[in-house]
Amino acid sequence: MKRLNQLFQKNEKILSIYFTAGYPHLNSSKEIIIELEKNGVDLIEIGIPYSDPLADGPIIQKSSQIALENGMSLEFLLHELKDIRAEVDIPLVLMGYFNSVMQFGIEQLFKRMNEIGLDGIILPDMLIEVYEKEFCELFEEYDIKSIFLITPSTPEDRIRRIDKMSKSFIYMVSSASTTGVRETYDDNSLAYFKRIKSMNLKAPILTGFGISSKQHFDQVCEYSDGGIIGSAFIKSFKKEVPIQQSISSFVSSVKK
Repeated sequence: MKRLNQLFQKNEKILSIYFTAGYPHLNSSKEIIIELEKNGVDLIEIGIPYSDPLADGPIIQKSSQIALENGMSLEFLLHELKDIRAEVDIPLVLMGYFNSVMQFGIEQLFKRMNEIGLDGIILPDMLIEVYEKEFCELFEEYDIKSIFLITPSTPEDRIRRIDKMSKSFIYMVSSASTTGVRETYDDNSLAYFKRIKSMNLKAPILTGFGISSKQHFDQVCEYSDGGIIGSAFIKSFKKEVPIQQSISSFVSSVKK
């Protein structure tokens, strides 16, 4: 899948949007993806709902709970997206937890992802040592990119190691806390952003966790190739507002 590599050849601020599959409705994932592309989003991260999402804040946790209650599963999601490439061209990445992927069957998942045209997967709790020893060849066989995360506490030698292994982009977690909407980035976060930028890593970097406005997005784009918005986007859905309208309003508020 060359879509991810081609994406970062653009000399622009990359806007990636995360949403939870099966939220707000069981069958809304495909509609959300199509509308996000129509409104100029560059990359989409599709969250696999999980009953115990340790890295997620209350907004994404609640969306996962509702999605599971709606009947969402990994099998349902893959079936829903089977023809998505007939309508959408931008990169699509799954994001979830290692346990649920292993329960499904990692090779079976990669085979289905390849058939559908999904470009990569983010598994925050998969150790890079496990990736290297057990799954690297499977990722390569099915041309699925593994996106690794770094945090303010990740040592420099590990960051360099992740950079060396990365074949798409690095997910720079903005803080050591869970996902969620924040008011601003403090001096510690900005010092961390500057430190990572000064390392001149070969892999592109997208910053996530806490981006909720155009101001935040522009701020992280000073230090990385773009930003990932999740909680604020999910929070923007209102029962009384059609999905298309919610998406158009939210994306324009960030990209205006």
